[in-house]
Amino acid sequence: MEHSVIDIRHVVTPEEVFEAATQKIPQQLHESAATLIRKGRQFLDNKSLGDGAPVYGVNTGFGSLCNTVIPDHDLGILQRNLLVSHACGAGEEVPEVIVRMMLLLKIRGLSYGHSGVDEVTVNRLIDFFNLGISPVVYQQGSLGASGDLAPLAHLCLPLIGEGEVYFDGQRMSSADALKKCGLQPLTLKSKEGLALINGTQFMSAYAVWCVVNASSMMENNLQISAMSLDAFDGRAEPFDPAIHNTRPHTGQKRVAASMLDLLDGSEIILRKKEHVQDPYSF
Repeated sequence: MEHSVIDIRHVVTPEEVFEAATQKIPQQLHESAATLIRKGRQFLDNKSLGDGAPVYGVNTGFGSLCNTVIPDHDLGILQRNLLVSHACGAGEEVPEVIVRMMLLLKIRGLSYGHSGVDEVTVNRLIDFFNLGISPVVYQQGSLGASGDLAPLAHLCLPLIGEGEVYFDGQRMSSADALKKCGLQPLTLKSKEGLALINGTQFMSAYAVWCVVNASSMMENNLQISAMSLDAFDGRAEPFDPAIHNTRPHTGQKRVAASMLDLLDGSEIILRKKEHVQDPYSF
């Protein structure tokens, strides 16, 4: 199957994200995105390891420990602990299609190069997507305004060989799935844990699902309405653009235009009507 190139210069639509997740279209980084990721990582390393100045979440603790400076040799441990400690979701599991959209949206979010993650980490998330490794994520636990910390922690735990995943039709430990795929758990660098769990990919994935399915439902509803109107020997005049331009409401105009388009070519709608007005529900 041909790969889809992740190029941040192209703004993806909800339909494109949904299609990539449901059709399992393989992904790969565009070189421009890879370059930005490398530049972002290099900048972070120069900033945090250069003069040793405290940078929140990079070489300091979190929350009330924001003034506690962490030694360079413990920065990776700090990020691992952040990931593990926030993986405390509850409730039912997030459907696999949502998880796949979360992966894709997370990859795109990191591909701008603003988060300071390593290119290896982004490519490993792409590996998960392409190989069909779906982390087990739970529906409850997001903080909303502060980001989808718990869901994203579960999403990214398998990067370090923790948590559980679905792979090859079975639920298993991420360590086993990585082994089956010939992959080694990653060792996180400074700030990577923070970058992985900060974001809104959980709520964004659900939003994409809702938008795409609502659009599909709307199209189905219009087709049902047009067929029903035809079956009742209805009139097309109420959908005339001149009527709806007097309001004007964008959605109403689009619906009216769609109804006329769907009724175009109908022999029933063209014949002379004996009634002046259709049933009021129409």
